[in-house]
Amino acid sequence: MRKDVTQPSPAELRGVFGANLRQLGDKASSISALCRDLGINRTQFNRYLAGESFPRPDVLHRICRFFNVDARILLEPVDQIEDNRQGLLHHPYIADFVGGGLERLIPEEEFPSGFYRFTRAAFTDADRYIVGLVQISRRDNLTVLRGYEPKEALAMLDLPTDPTTREFRGVAMPQAEGFALLVSRRDSLTTSFNYLSRISAIGKFYWVGYTLRTTPENPTGRRAARLIYEYLGRDTHQILATARMAGYVHEDALSPFHRRQLRVGEPFA
Repeated sequence: MRKDVTQPSPAELRGVFGANLRQLGDKASSISALCRDLGINRTQFNRYLAGESFPRPDVLHRICRFFNVDARILLEPVDQIEDNRQGLLHHPYIADFVGGGLERLIPEEEFPSGFYRFTRAAFTDADRYIVGLVQISRRDNLTVLRGYEPKEALAMLDLPTDPTTREFRGVAMPQAEGFALLVSRRDSLTTSFNYLSRISAIGKFYWVGYTLRTTPENPTGRRAARLIYEYLGRDTHQILATARMAGYVHEDALSPFHRRQLRVGEPFA
């Protein structure tokens, strides 16, 4: 069967990768400094630039993460890859503002991956609080969040309480003194903005701040509330215990530390 498209040779593909690597490294102060930052031997790096060899998978992964690109740099000119990047975050008008923050990975030591217990005052019930469980993870150079709304919260609005409807996801971006989380339910049905900063505590990791919801002003409900995140990591016992108690609770069900950080009884300012 006759081929309609000429396949590039291995040498041509190596040449594409070498040209891409040269272009990506143009802003580096020197090739030596770039090699140090990448952890790649200078001689081997020169072979990549000359189109004489491809990197091992682990080295390729390191290069892609460093330059915030994907493995298409092996096959396509980097300019074409950049032109094909879609979505709001890559629009040139905001790419260096909102997009630049969202795609800057928060270091694990600042906000580690794993499960967290969060507590805040309920928005629609002045006498109760919400305790929930969220998971923080890393995906494609993003720090992302996933969790589920309490069943009772959706039932009060006559909405389905199945997991798909209750699920929310979000993304974190670093700030000058902490980080922000933009969180939405599917199709952006509801959205909240969270701000958190880490606090010192003996033996545990906590982040405190506040959450704002995108709703009209309501004299009988809250639109803002203090918020605390407690890192559970992958402690199965604490994760399951939090999952069992997740939902609406009264003040006496909160831990003393959470109560102090939420400053129960003080209006949010």
